[in-house]
Amino acid sequence: MVLLALAVAPAARAEPFVPATDDVVLETLPPGAAGSELRELRELRAELAKDPSNLELATRTAWRLVRLARTEGDPRFSGYAEAALAPWWPLEDPPAEVLLLRATLRQHVHDFTAAIADLDRLLEIHPERAEAWLTRAVVLQVEGDLAGARASCEPLRLLADNLTYVACATGVESVRGEGEASYQALFEAFRATPPKEPAKRQWVLTSLAEMAERLGRDAAAETHFAAALAIDRRDVYLLAAYADFLLDRDRSAEVLRRLDGEERVDALLERLVEAEQRLGAPAFAAHTASLDDRFAAARRRGETTHRGDESRFRLRVQGRAGEALRLALANWQAQREPRDARRVLEAAVAAGCPEAARPVLDWLDETEIEDVHLAALAQRLEGGRS
Repeated sequence: MVLLALAVAPAARAEPFVPATDDVVLETLPPGAAGSELRELRELRAELAKDPSNLELATRTAWRLVRLARTEGDPRFSGYAEAALAPWWPLEDPPAEVLLLRATLRQHVHDFTAAIADLDRLLEIHPERAEAWLTRAVVLQVEGDLAGARASCEPLRLLADNLTYVACATGVESVRGEGEASYQALFEAFRATPPKEPAKRQWVLTSLAEMAERLGRDAAAETHFAAALAIDRRDVYLLAAYADFLLDRDRSAEVLRRLDGEERVDALLERLVEAEQRLGAPAFAAHTASLDDRFAAARRRGETTHRGDESRFRLRVQGRAGEALRLALANWQAQREPRDARRVLEAAVAAGCPEAARPVLDWLDETEIEDVHLAALAQRLEGGRS
């Protein structure tokens, strides 16, 4: 479900940068579709600069930037989107479309409380906005409010198509002890009405892959991941999720091939470094130093959105279990999804601190989540306490 959220890939708020001279190179356009999209966006932003109070143009530009931030994993585009909304951003009651955009961007930087406030304000005025209900469900699920997330899915039964409703509902229920039933329900809904939109098809297929993996159904997960990756649409969350799947199965060489050229995205570079370490790849040392520098820079800026991936890096690459556990627990305060739980449990096992993992172990008991990885880690921790 978090595929619809802009913050699936860790990213930081990017403030707009104004160069001192005209000869400063701001970015190098990639080839193909992404480069074409960037050229069109440059034209839109230039047009908006001439008429910054044009609400329709501003929101259209901002949505394009939001989508690009997601597919490219580049936080600068989120900063550009916020800049496009500058005339309305500080308003308590901006136009409805700005409220939805602002909530999406606030979620991106993990300002979940403000994001929910914007969504609630929007839904008071426009309770028929299906995308606002879906975004609200995403944010609440990331925060760990599963009851609230499930309640936010319910209006979609009438406001959206059946697949969207089922995907939202099963995304929550799959974490509330209904893993097998949720997988089957989403699989049947997808098979009955496969969506034509590439983004939606990729979203559902990735959700199915993750559900299957949690259930220990590796063949099904692989099939769904392959189908999602076959769609001609780059998605950073999907690339990271599939890299995790491969690393768990000691298929590091495939990770290297899949993530070659993706070093600029921190979450993907972290997976690449793990694979390089296992294989003794020549680029390991340089990539490790680069990632270490990026995490240090994020801390200096006071950013917290990298904590989950930094915890994983400190543990799996550097073997610094105590630091990894501290970061994972701090991340758990903001984000409570299966991958966040796993980071805490893995670090607690490595650090020999089962009691530190008690909040996550209690969450496992409360949700009754079906997840083979979490169950195995919990068993090791509970055994260590006896």
